[in-house]
Amino acid sequence: MRIQSEFVEGFGTLAELGPAIGVFGSARTPKTDPMYAAAVEIGRGLAEAGFATITGGGPGIMEAANRGATRAGGVSVGLGIELPFEQSLNKYVTLGINFRYFFARKVMFLKYSQGFVVMPGGFGTFDEVFEALTLVQTRKVTSFPIVLYGRTFWDGMLGWLQEAVLAGSFIGKADLDLLQIADDPDEAVRLVTSPGPSLSPDTSAQMS
Repeated sequence: MRIQSEFVEGFGTLAELGPAIGVFGSARTPKTDPMYAAAVEIGRGLAEAGFATITGGGPGIMEAANRGATRAGGVSVGLGIELPFEQSLNKYVTLGINFRYFFARKVMFLKYSQGFVVMPGGFGTFDEVFEALTLVQTRKVTSFPIVLYGRTFWDGMLGWLQEAVLAGSFIGKADLDLLQIADDPDEAVRLVTSPGPSLSPDTSAQMS
């Protein structure tokens, strides 16, 4: 019943959300980190482009993206998760839901986001980006842009994917092409909101 209630609340709360972009990244990023400032700018840019910003609702990168969206007058969504070591939704969330179950929360991210910006983070961030990649690769969701922010951070992973995973024929060249990379907030916003004619502010939910 708890699982069912989380899906019902999530679908009910986000049903009228409109176009949105998910922003992933570390909860541990301090306000003094350049990545925090970049996430604020990404949230602002998304709002100005007519997209809501969806984050995990926590501190760090999530707070920064919500902050930028709120300050620009956009919709700032937080999909929180109950964890023993993480605080409640950050103060910049204007539309928030708390989840106990990661899988229910992931469904909301994937159903209501038209693309993702993935900033430096840890295991949770990797889990989110690879889940999105897997669903796009297997065509369980409509293809959407996935933008990795911060080339220096992601270069090692991209090199390993190229030199070990692709070279071993565990993925195809087209799978690597699902990832784009940006080092500038405006570039990240442009890539995630304008990959082609299929993505626009009236795009419907991607997940069936």
